[in-house]
Amino acid sequence: MLIREASAADWPRIWPFWHRIVAAGDTYAWDPDTDEEAARALWMNPPKRVYVAEDASGAVVGSAYLTPNYGGPAAGIANAGFMVDPDQGGRGIGRALAEHVLTEAEAHGYRGMVFNAVVETNPAVRLWTSLGFTILGTVPEAFDHPRHGLVGLHIMYKALRPAERARQGNEQAS
Repeated sequence: MLIREASAADWPRIWPFWHRIVAAGDTYAWDPDTDEEAARALWMNPPKRVYVAEDASGAVVGSAYLTPNYGGPAAGIANAGFMVDPDQGGRGIGRALAEHVLTEAEAHGYRGMVFNAVVETNPAVRLWTSLGFTILGTVPEAFDHPRHGLVGLHIMYKALRPAERARQGNEQAS
């Protein structure tokens, strides 16, 4: 699998699974009726760095973005979003994208990453915790899930070791 920065030309290959995932209404706090133009703006616009995962045939099977979560003095905390084509689940694409984006976040100097609204019933919660994210808190009954009714939204966080800090730590250890 190849993970690379996305270009505008990748959007038509992201949109079908983006639409399918958001329209299902069970993992993202975005309007399930989001149209393609608004979706492109949500996913692809700067300052986001957008990535795609391609399988061996060159098909786009997942996408992720990395962006500052806050501005100004708090711009060192990242946010990210991840989507894997539902037909491609269980192949490690989500984990590969997550590891790639975490590496990119550190390389770009982010000190931590926060997810503001992880639906507590989302299977990705297991992935995030396995990658070292902790649940800082849960907003109860904040998300109207189509099957489970009102469920909580987790706020999840992971401290990162930006490249500069990692170099300093290695120099001090020498």
